[in-house]
Amino acid sequence: MAEWLVEQGIAEERAILWDGADILAAAWQWSDGLRAGMVADAVLLRRAKGATRGTARFANGEEALVDRLPAGAVEGAPIRLEVTRPSIGERGRTKLARARRSDLSTIVPTLAQQLGGRPDHRFPAGPWDELMAEAFAGEVGFAGGSLVLHATPAMVLVDVDGTVPPPALAQAAVAPLAAALRRLDIGGSVGVDMPTLAQKTDRRMVDDALETVLAGWPHERTAMNGFGFVQIVSRFTRVSLLHRAQLHPAESAARWLLRRAEVAAETGIAGGMVALACHPMVAEQLRADWLAELARRTGREVRVTSDARLAIAAPHAQIIAR
Repeated sequence: MAEWLVEQGIAEERAILWDGADILAAAWQWSDGLRAGMVADAVLLRRAKGATRGTARFANGEEALVDRLPAGAVEGAPIRLEVTRPSIGERGRTKLARARRSDLSTIVPTLAQQLGGRPDHRFPAGPWDELMAEAFAGEVGFAGGSLVLHATPAMVLVDVDGTVPPPALAQAAVAPLAAALRRLDIGGSVGVDMPTLAQKTDRRMVDDALETVLAGWPHERTAMNGFGFVQIVSRFTRVSLLHRAQLHPAESAARWLLRRAEVAAETGIAGGMVALACHPMVAEQLRADWLAELARRTGREVRVTSDARLAIAAPHAQIIAR
């Protein structure tokens, strides 16, 4: 039976829905920033007269759009809010988080609390690295074709490409698409560009297949149109692994590198130091307190080397002799 396993990383939490062989779903939550389900005090910054929406600022400096403001809420006054959606970083701008008035006690929910999972010291070897590589690549292969995923400001776009005839390609893409949405924790609006299928019967078969593979995953979906386009909409509760890797690659790689260092330290030579090698943009994201925590956790000296020849998505950690 599949269960959620949760790792407490440095500046992050990671979770996988593990069935003993594969990652069925995953979640990646960074320690900074607002998160869905968080209840905290803020200050109402702006509210137009008579409006039920406004903007508030939390103690960490992050702002959020607030819905359903009570009549008595005034600018400059404290207000307790529940975050309903985190902010979404995009190229060139950021969509603010969303929140609503709350009377609940303050809380910052962990991934284990959100998912009902159990803390786990270390995931099985390999799967998380494979998942991270998939998120950075933005491509999922399957027999006869591939899915190419792009995180855009409006939605995640998925292009279905392959060499087999269009009806067979569309059918073959359905199961990998459903699996990728869960595995990469993709929510919000997703646009899928399937092959153009002229026959309504072919499009109906794809619609029926999507209905089957997405059963049990809360969403709304359009029928495939004559150009092969399908839109899938689900609740956005966390920033997806795809968004993290594509829109914040250096920050994502830095956190990935810290985990790889912890794993290496558990099996490396006794008395050696942790040697990190990464692109300069990744090195810039490695905060001093993160490296200090890595040294504390591993009980080893930590050394960072910048190398512009390394790809951002190819950080490396190893244990070497002093």
